[in-house]
Amino acid sequence: MKKIALAGNPNVGKSTVFNSLTGLKQHTGNWSGKTVSNASGLFKYNGIEYKIYDLPGTYSLISHSKEEEVARNFICFSDYDFVIVVCDAVCLERNLNLVLQILEITNKVIVCVNLMDEAKKKNIHVDLKELSNILGIPVVGTSARNKNGVQNLLNVLDNNEFKSFNLKYSDQVEDAINSLIPLVEDKVKDLNPRWVAINLLNYDSVLYKEIKNYLDYDLLNNKVIKNQILLIRDEIKVSEEITNSIINTSEEISKKVVTCDNIANNFDFKIDKITTSKLLGVPIMISLLMVIFWLTIVGANYPSELLFNFFAFLEENILNFFNTSSFLSRLLIDGVYKVLTWVVAVMLPPMMIFFPLFTLLEDLGYLPRIAFNLDKIFNKCKACGKQALTMCMGFGCNSVGVAGARIIDSPRDRLIAILTNVFVPCNGRFPTMITLITIFFVGVNGSSLKSVFLLTLIILFGVLITFAVSLLLSKTILKGVPSSFTLELPHYRRPQVLKTFVRSFFDRTIFVLSRAVIVAIPAGALIWILANLYIDGISLLNHISLFLDPFGKLIGLDGVILISFILGFPANEIVVPIMLMTYMSTGNLVEYESLESLKMILIDNGWTIKTAICTLIFSLCHFPCSTTCLTIKKETGSLKWTFLAIIIPTLIGIVLCFLVNCISYFI
Repeated sequence: MKKIALAGNPNVGKSTVFNSLTGLKQHTGNWSGKTVSNASGLFKYNGIEYKIYDLPGTYSLISHSKEEEVARNFICFSDYDFVIVVCDAVCLERNLNLVLQILEITNKVIVCVNLMDEAKKKNIHVDLKELSNILGIPVVGTSARNKNGVQNLLNVLDNNEFKSFNLKYSDQVEDAINSLIPLVEDKVKDLNPRWVAINLLNYDSVLYKEIKNYLDYDLLNNKVIKNQILLIRDEIKVSEEITNSIINTSEEISKKVVTCDNIANNFDFKIDKITTSKLLGVPIMISLLMVIFWLTIVGANYPSELLFNFFAFLEENILNFFNTSSFLSRLLIDGVYKVLTWVVAVMLPPMMIFFPLFTLLEDLGYLPRIAFNLDKIFNKCKACGKQALTMCMGFGCNSVGVAGARIIDSPRDRLIAILTNVFVPCNGRFPTMITLITIFFVGVNGSSLKSVFLLTLIILFGVLITFAVSLLLSKTILKGVPSSFTLELPHYRRPQVLKTFVRSFFDRTIFVLSRAVIVAIPAGALIWILANLYIDGISLLNHISLFLDPFGKLIGLDGVILISFILGFPANEIVVPIMLMTYMSTGNLVEYESLESLKMILIDNGWTIKTAICTLIFSLCHFPCSTTCLTIKKETGSLKWTFLAIIIPTLIGIVLCFLVNCISYFI
């Protein structure tokens, strides 16, 4: 079996090439940082079996983030037969930097110049034959999304010629490299001695640590090597010379092989002048957000109703078939089944609409424009602009947003993104928010557009809290300078709608729903037991709500609302049903006949406009759900940061609700 490493800059179509070769249909996306760990797949060609590894995107072998480190370590230290480096035909010059660095390690390189169709649209021509002659390695042009050129890529796998290519540095640097090679070549195992010598001169502490671990030997402990390096560094600025040589060589090669008509290159630029402008960038972003919310809200109503009716039909048949008088039967049906089906009926329809729409924006290339628009604000908050991307992911599910923080280079900035992601309301909190907005502020028969407008205002308030808390954290427990990052604005591309919908369903909707279902099962049992275990004629659930009632009243809520949020920890979707169950003392989850009847139940139990406002605030600012907490623990590896992720939003929610309650007495 032959092994292939698939490398390249972010957003050049590595995963699409991977899918074309293996047929695994790995999730691809039009923004940098999608692949955060290695994906591998198998395929056969001409009787030979190949294993290909799709590495995270990286601009350089000097890594600045976790994903770049994964790619760098695989290329430098793993065992493979050759590397396919995927490049973007539209901006080949920038991509050649990585190609040249990899050629310092091995000459077993195949360059795949992808997105040739995009280049053709922009009247950009790449002379593949000349590029191959210059580098001395096979070069293949592809449009992987359409599978054009993939066959040519397969053909060169076993019909190729590799020549040695050494990047030429200045005479001083070349002399320095040549003076080090004899000192290290018998100590570096199977590593390229020239590459090791270059990296000793162009010292990077993280990379050197990996070299030392791989060799199980510290080259800098060798006095001869160390003295030679110190002598060279006294004479020339090695790092500067090496960086300039790579950039200049990439530029020279690009001039020889790339020709273009600049007039045809202006389409993306013209669009970006609008979508990233100071005047229109943010309003366009907010408008798109409102459109997505409107489509999600309006589109999810009917499917949710169908699911509720279907699950009610199943429940009726189960009740007729089994003996339901036993404690266990009631626990399973009235407890586990009702909670489980409620979560599915409430979560599934909006996720099936929201996630595909979100993925379409991702494939179109708009998400990096959002990061661009918010970058300056995050920098003023001493946070990283990439946090905007994780914040966007949080709209679908906060656990996805937390996991997405891996794309942020700095551990400090990553923690800020993780701790503040909960202030972006996920799909699980939308039902509660939309219901309260509709019955208290819009009216049962009010405009859905008005509901969406008010929901967007609440979300923007959450974004402002995100900025404020990010700044607070950066000035207190997470002091430091925000990390810089390369923000690439990819070309706008026509999304593949059908593939997008199928992919988002399996990669996101099913993934999030399955995790919610897992925690909903024990939650349903616990809620039913609390509602049906009586002490002095009052259920344990009501006892707890009465105990919490004084504190709830202090912050503009009541004990029932507080216990509903606490028991809604496994899944936020069941907060309102638990409120109804507690207010009505039914012993199991109940569906309200209409929004008007729900409003009357809440008003009869002391709800006012103030209660609705405080509940909306607390829904926006409270502890993350159980799935998100588990993800935070996994990503940070720390109970301390998980605890802070629970405490920080909850305290902010309590303080804001208390202020609203106090202000209400003076109005």
